[in-house]
Amino acid sequence: MRIDWPGIDHVFLDMDGTLLDLHFDTHFWHQVLPREYARVNELTVESALKSLRARFEAKRGQLEWYCVEFWSRELQVDVMSLKQQNPNKIALRPGVSEFLEGLQRLGKKFSLLTNAHREVVNLKLKKTGLQEKIEEVYCSHDFGHAKESEAFWERFSDSVKFDPGRTLFIDDSEPVLEAAEQFGIKWLRSIRVPDSQQPRIAPSRFVEIDRLAEIL
Repeated sequence: MRIDWPGIDHVFLDMDGTLLDLHFDTHFWHQVLPREYARVNELTVESALKSLRARFEAKRGQLEWYCVEFWSRELQVDVMSLKQQNPNKIALRPGVSEFLEGLQRLGKKFSLLTNAHREVVNLKLKKTGLQEKIEEVYCSHDFGHAKESEAFWERFSDSVKFDPGRTLFIDDSEPVLEAAEQFGIKWLRSIRVPDSQQPRIAPSRFVEIDRLAEIL
């Protein structure tokens, strides 16, 4: 179904995997952090990765899964500092700048809506120049729940006034999109390939897009 732009007031945009290539996060959590964790704990990288995967999986979809402060305490590794030391793979997905400029021309109100910790958001927006293009940034940490949670959408909508029936939300996470659907957001789009270096594990049941600009 084509997007009815006259029927949309708000556009909420995810960050990692939607505006930004998810490859940075894949590389960081599967290579950079395991190497540092192995060094600190005198483990092989393989052993470190095996241990970390189990711990990550136990928190998947919860707010802690996205929290650099939580993982810094848990792993005794300064996760934020490690990200700051390894920013090279932070990059925009194709068509993002064109898409944001298009939204401005259409007069649409758009905001960043992310599970990422605010320190991480600031690092990535500065690295990509998006801080010049996005005025409003909402982090799930500010609302006490991850976007996968019904409680997040209830708290978010209490703070930020918008009509779900006149809202477009774009994300690369199926559980997040399902939660948004349950809340009543009418216009939902999924990203077909969030990580430019990895195939998507399974197709989304939501309409998939490659380049954001294509939906303009």
